[in-house]
Amino acid sequence: MISLAAASGIALVELGLALTPGPNMMYLVSRSISQGWRAGMTSLSGTALGFVVYMAMANLGLAAVFYVVPWLFIALKVVGAAYLLWLAYKTLRPGGTSPFETSALPRDSASKLFRMGLVTNLLNPKVAILYLALIPQFIDPAAGNVVAQGFQLGAIQILVGVTVNAAIILVAGSVAVFLQSKPAWMRWQRWFTGTLLGAIGIKLAVDAPTPAVSI
Repeated sequence: MISLAAASGIALVELGLALTPGPNMMYLVSRSISQGWRAGMTSLSGTALGFVVYMAMANLGLAAVFYVVPWLFIALKVVGAAYLLWLAYKTLRPGGTSPFETSALPRDSASKLFRMGLVTNLLNPKVAILYLALIPQFIDPAAGNVVAQGFQLGAIQILVGVTVNAAIILVAGSVAVFLQSKPAWMRWQRWFTGTLLGAIGIKLAVDAPTPAVSI
């Protein structure tokens, strides 16, 4: 069994990551505003499945694969960093938009919403780093089976992540209305989001190229 300190630690880490703008947040917010909270929740179900996929892969040997074939991890980091930097550019460029800015998007079917939520999460570099580098730091080999601990910690991460994202989906419409009535706040939010995405992308690109996994 994992300790209370480990459970609390991973919950706080995931809370911070979930509240940080990234691909998941931008997709879920944009869909919730353009198509309603039910569409956001459908997309979130795909995101949740993405978390489960990462949890299973990480605990069943993904870290070992990256150690044997390290260029795969480097490629994942490069693609993830490039994706975040593209999102930052898209937000900060002249005429760029905030994820809370109302825009006309085509209505997608439930199956496409689910699929896009899944794909967006699988391409999210924050989730990859979380499972490969952060969660293992909370595993104590002396506390029992490390795979079981990995699944327990992953379950806590998923619970916190899904809860936070569900709350964001439910308030996205109200936040968008508020920001639309406050142009200065909208500009500040757009610059904050874009700058943070760019900083995360740059940090991801310059960090050590091998995963710091201790499983």
